[in-house]
Amino acid sequence: MHEALYYEKAGNGDVNCLLCPAHCHIMQDKVGACGVRKNMDGILYTENYGRVSALALDSIEKKPLFHFYPGSYILSVSSYGCNLKCKFCQNWELSQEKPDIEELTVDKVIEAAKECRGNIGIAYTYNEPLVWYEFVLDTAKKAKENGLANVLVTNGFIEEQPLIELLPYISAMNVDIKGDNEFYKKICGGNIGSVRKTIARSYGRTHIEVTYLIIPGLNDSESQINDMAKWLSSVDRDIPLHLSRYYPQYKMTRPETPVETMLTARDTAKQYLDYVYIGNVYGTDDGTYCPECHSLLVERGYKKKIVGIKDGQCTNCGYKINMIM
Repeated sequence: MHEALYYEKAGNGDVNCLLCPAHCHIMQDKVGACGVRKNMDGILYTENYGRVSALALDSIEKKPLFHFYPGSYILSVSSYGCNLKCKFCQNWELSQEKPDIEELTVDKVIEAAKECRGNIGIAYTYNEPLVWYEFVLDTAKKAKENGLANVLVTNGFIEEQPLIELLPYISAMNVDIKGDNEFYKKICGGNIGSVRKTIARSYGRTHIEVTYLIIPGLNDSESQINDMAKWLSSVDRDIPLHLSRYYPQYKMTRPETPVETMLTARDTAKQYLDYVYIGNVYGTDDGTYCPECHSLLVERGYKKKIVGIKDGQCTNCGYKINMIM
């Protein structure tokens, strides 16, 4: 085991974890809400340091990141554990269970990333990477030294100081917004305020995109989509938003989201945001278009192709495009 960062002793052998807003008070031989930070004799340890549950080369669009090196590939790496308890979790086998794992050192992960042909870096994903904090931080530092990009796919539920320490090594991140505060309380745990703070603090320090999984009857109303998109635009209207279609998973059995609901949500969000995409819906156009002249910029079919951007601008009208290439 590896001693955790961001905790304080609380007396009687107990500790307070300060990594995320849950602020778990952890008694001896117990773990926090994330399931991976354990108090042993008054010292907080991270059980999952160096424990890898999955290692796979993915397209960057799968994260999803559409405005970060379009068409590239990245090595995805995960462990286990999560500090939220979403009833619809798409990766619950990794976030809520303890899967089969392989012990890997930081150097081994870096070596694996460098050996993958065409790979731009490492994506910390599948389970919640922020509860794998110490290993992610150590690996991200070494990856940056080796010229590799670091990508976080995260629920954004983290305190300010650990986030600020990690951000200099993060090249891009996709943050989930789950719903409004009532949705967080009933379905996930956590709160929307902490996630919004993470997005606002990260913007300008790293490339950021946002995902919103639309679940019928829970977070799909016009007012909920409107409020979410309006707030995101207050940070910057050119932050890409990915509206993802829900399918039954884990503890949630309600039917999948109707396609019409997805299209309506996209229209609502586009009142406030320049780049809105639909995920998990076959046959929808997921190309990137210029917000000014509506020319096609990036074509995403079988192959991803940049067709209308040069020197960070639309080749048709010269509009500045939020795209890292």
